[in-house]
Amino acid sequence: MRPLRVLCILVLATLSVAAAAQERVRFPSLDGKNGEQPTELDGYLFRPERGDDPFPMVIFQHGCGGLFSTTTHRITSRERDWADRFNSRGIGVLMVDSFTPRGSTGMCSHSSFKEWIYLRRPADAYGALVYLQKQPFVARDRIALMGWSNGGGSVLYAVGRRSLGRPADFGGPDFQAAIAFYPGSCSEKRLGADWSTSIPLLILVGEADVWTPAEPCRQVAEQAVARGAPVEFHAYPGAYHDFDWPGMKRHEVPAFTTRDGVVPIEGEDPAARADAIRRVDAFLADHLLH
Repeated sequence: MRPLRVLCILVLATLSVAAAAQERVRFPSLDGKNGEQPTELDGYLFRPERGDDPFPMVIFQHGCGGLFSTTTHRITSRERDWADRFNSRGIGVLMVDSFTPRGSTGMCSHSSFKEWIYLRRPADAYGALVYLQKQPFVARDRIALMGWSNGGGSVLYAVGRRSLGRPADFGGPDFQAAIAFYPGSCSEKRLGADWSTSIPLLILVGEADVWTPAEPCRQVAEQAVARGAPVEFHAYPGAYHDFDWPGMKRHEVPAFTTRDGVVPIEGEDPAARADAIRRVDAFLADHLLH
């Protein structure tokens, strides 16, 4: 290979890495209770390429498959796509890896699911919030929380009035907004009949989702709104789980068959994804970019 061509390839590779720059950070969860040591978490920080410090941030909570692709071992394309979109608008992103520090690579099947990890994820969200509020480049009063599926369920548990993650003596500014895509646990059975939140919350689900069904979640949202909660709910007809995952072909996942015998179906729905992007942009413009 000619030296000039090698140099060009190296330059392009360097530019590619720079455009996708990320910084690995470490911070404690707020899960240390009853004398236990808090879990030291891994986070992946993506700063906007433009915009003045301090800038707003969105904390990401990944789904049940974890933050990394099992084939490429890189951060999943869904999270990367959303991070790129937010960065282009001057919003930073902190992706929290709740699984690797606890020895889990994923818990989508009922045999691999670990309730104790799931219920500590809201404390991870608040650990990330506390960490970011100490950083000079972050607008500490403009931080949002966003999660998908298992991570979406964590969002609901985190922002609820009886939060599983917020310390009773929490003194800093709370999350200014929250977004939950097809969240797990979005039912009265899991959250309780009186679940509510004071944090503006956007819930986006697929009407055809058999893994995290829309109807129980709609009921939770409607009941919360009736109690005065600032909750927006939208269901996409014909859309399945992971409808915002770019390029994912619709397919069944027999390996993740639920205890009730339901075979999950997942895949991108381009129309739903496009509308979700629009709704998320508008929601953050109202609650984070003011």
